[in-house]
Amino acid sequence: QVHLVESGGGLVQAGGSLTLSCAASGRTGSRYTMGWFRQAPGKEREFVAGHTWHGGNSYSANYGAKFLGGRFTIIRDDGKNALDLHMTRLKPEDTAVYYCALGRVEGRPLSDMDNYWGQGTQVTVFS
Repeated sequence: QVHLVESGGGLVQAGGSLTLSCAASGRTGSRYTMGWFRQAPGKEREFVAGHTWHGGNSYSANYGAKFLGGRFTIIRDDGKNALDLHMTRLKPEDTAVYYCALGRVEGRPLSDMDNYWGQGTQVTVFS
């Protein structure tokens, strides 16, 4: 049984920063990809970033195409089975429910659907 709990969401003014945290319990470990998705009102869920094991001691952080500009950064803490999403220079269009996700197969990137999911945390950016 896997359980993911997000925290850190809330209201933030445009231009500000926010850090979301995800704590995993149950069947976890650094070999399972852990990451973040978000879903804005009226839009489909989209991939933000993920941390993936590639075998041996090789890991990488991967970002969705629109998240490559450096505003969003993920940091994984394997000792705590946790993944943080640091968001800076936030914009109103970043308003969404942010979901933590954990892959089901070692070394496999996150899929759009077939992951373990947290309950989501709301981020609202106001101008």
